[in-house]
Amino acid sequence: MSDLAKRLRELHHLDHPLVLPNVWDAGTAQVCVSAGFSALATPSSGISESLGYDDGQQAPVDEMFAAAARIIRAVDVPVSVDAEAGYGLAPDEFAARLLDIGAAGCNVEDTAHPADTLVPVEEQARWLAALREAAPDLVINARVDVFLRGTGATRETVDEAVTRAKAYLEAGADCVYPILAPGEEVLAELVQRIPGPVNAMFRSGGPSLARLAELGVARITFGDGLYHAALRHVGEIAARIAAMADPW
Repeated sequence: MSDLAKRLRELHHLDHPLVLPNVWDAGTAQVCVSAGFSALATPSSGISESLGYDDGQQAPVDEMFAAAARIIRAVDVPVSVDAEAGYGLAPDEFAARLLDIGAAGCNVEDTAHPADTLVPVEEQARWLAALREAAPDLVINARVDVFLRGTGATRETVDEAVTRAKAYLEAGADCVYPILAPGEEVLAELVQRIPGPVNAMFRSGGPSLARLAELGVARITFGDGLYHAALRHVGEIAARIAAMADPW
C-alpha cells in the first residue's frame, strides 16, 4: 500500500490540481481508470445510498468498508476512501481497517454524528494526530465542515475554516477540504491563507476545472455529483423503456 500512498501524496504537489472522480463501485472505478485517471476517490453518500442507506454514517460500517474494498481490488491506482467521521472508531482501529482493505488515503470530516455539530477543533486535531501516528503512509484529507452549517461566508466562518485547516495540517493531515466554500473569492482566500494543499469540490454552475486550477486548489473532487448524474441518466432510460412497454 505504501507505494500507492506515495503516488497519491505526490499527486497533491504537482503544477496542476489532482482531479479525483468519486466512484461508488468496481464498475465505475474501472471506467474512470480506463478514461485515464491516475487516482480515484469514493463518495460516502454515493456508496451509502447505493447500499440503501442515508449518508451521515447511517450505513453499517462493515458494509461501507466492504464496498470500498471491492473498488480498491478492481483497480491498480490509488484510492482515497471517504470514511465520513471515522464511524466512531478509535484512530488505531480506523487506520487498521483502512490499511486492511488497501486504501491509499482517506477523507475524514469534522462533523459529529448523529448530533450534526462540529467536533471541537482541538479534539479533531488530536484524533487526526493519532491517526497519523497509527498510519504514517496514509494520505489524510481532513474535511472542514464550517460552511455546511448554513452561516454563509461571514468573516468569522472563514477565519474558523482557516484555524481548523491549520490545526489539521499541523496534526499531520496532507490536505484539507473546506467543503462548499461559497464563491471564488472565499476559495481564493482560503488557498492563500492555508499553508498546505486545499481540496475543492466541482459543482454544476460553479467554477470550471480550469478556473479552480487558477485559484490554486491542489485537489478537485465531485462528491456525490457523478453518482446522482448517473442515476438521472438511468432514470431517463428507464422512462423511455417504460413508455415503450406501456401498451403491454
